[in-house]
Amino acid sequence: MTFEELKAAVAAGDIDTVLVCFVDMQGRLTGKRFHAVNFVETSYEETHCCNYLLATDLEMATPPGYAASSWQAGYGDYVMKPDLDTIRPVPWLDGTAMVLCDILDHHTHAPVPHSPRAILKRQIARLEKLGLTPMMATELEFFLFEKPLDQIRKDGFRDLTPISGYNEDYHIFQTTKEEAVMRPLRNHLFAAGIPVENTKGEAEAGQEELNIRYAEALACADHHSIAKHAVKEIAWQQGHAASFLPKWAADRVGSSSHVHQSLWRDGTPAFHDPDADLGMSDLMRHYMAGLIAYSPDYTYFLAPYVNSYKRFAKGTFAPTKTVWSIDNRTAGFRLCGDGTKGIRVECRIGGSDLNPYLAQAAMLAAGIRGIEDKMDLQPATTGDVYEDAKAADIPQTLRAATETLRSSAMLRAAMGDDVIDHYTRAAEWEQEEFDRAVTDWEIARGFERA
Repeated sequence: MTFEELKAAVAAGDIDTVLVCFVDMQGRLTGKRFHAVNFVETSYEETHCCNYLLATDLEMATPPGYAASSWQAGYGDYVMKPDLDTIRPVPWLDGTAMVLCDILDHHTHAPVPHSPRAILKRQIARLEKLGLTPMMATELEFFLFEKPLDQIRKDGFRDLTPISGYNEDYHIFQTTKEEAVMRPLRNHLFAAGIPVENTKGEAEAGQEELNIRYAEALACADHHSIAKHAVKEIAWQQGHAASFLPKWAADRVGSSSHVHQSLWRDGTPAFHDPDADLGMSDLMRHYMAGLIAYSPDYTYFLAPYVNSYKRFAKGTFAPTKTVWSIDNRTAGFRLCGDGTKGIRVECRIGGSDLNPYLAQAAMLAAGIRGIEDKMDLQPATTGDVYEDAKAADIPQTLRAATETLRSSAMLRAAMGDDVIDHYTRAAEWEQEEFDRAVTDWEIARGFERA
């Protein structure tokens, strides 16, 4: 939807509300609802928000320890600068349109370095200097539950019942029962300009997957964030709850967000070389070598919470090793489309809770380093990678991933010390909050027997 089309829709009375949004550290849409007339007359240029919004946790608490904003500094403003190329209708909300914003410094109007969209744009710009365009697609997995969110919260998040009673992976009959949520999701997102491919049942009761068409990296991240928001709103409208928590039950498989990626040059897939083994160009091999070698450095951006690491378990299709394999879903990285123009690498490490801007940016940074250093790609691993004792492990806890993030010279060079220090503090705070908690498991285990 162009700005001129929005103005026409506002004049006609078809649009009365504009959601002016940016993406926070957690990947959520944050912002304001504008009266549409005000937006098209003045606020399309800029609006403002408190700078604490890029230094909070999931609870919207304001943790200490951030250099970018604090009580001492007084929590001033950031500028929300609408990207008018992202205007779109929001068909599941009456009379509503949406625009995404970049976050700028209030005084200099320079991009705020730790803003997720700015972090991704920086890596895209590095590739553009090499004549390359990153293309990506994310898979969104989530669970639908019988009860609505408000009821689940009032019940203390206990007795959670998925919307279906059995594994519905590719199951047409069971997913037919869920079309009250999934059909409007597909259609509304498509009408909003999100190029939806399909939905399907995933490998657990009540688990869904939404697939969106391959796109340039920034568009991919925008699509992911809007789609995730839409899943929650549309499920809520239909009286159900949707959750992107990676591991909500110990005896259930977790939810992931696999990221497919390749580089293009002048509209042509630069990862494809028809004369090379498996159709993999030298560029692809260097990129993948960096992507894999530095995966411990950026695991935090794929798994940002304590719960994220509960998903990494043998026999669940969630990887535990940082190796690649050819069309093998037990590896952390899977080569897809070998021998074809569609050749790409799928990173299977990320959970459903990742922030797509941060995850994509970190992987691009690793791939760029691989290209710059002409890193050698090790041979593919075969068989059951879970049992490969020689393969390196993915960091197994948030605490471990925090330390690999903190000490990553590659990410500090690619993103800046301030950015890495900012997100290291976010990781530390999440661990500190968990360490203060007393869990149901501890009480049940030790209340009588300790």
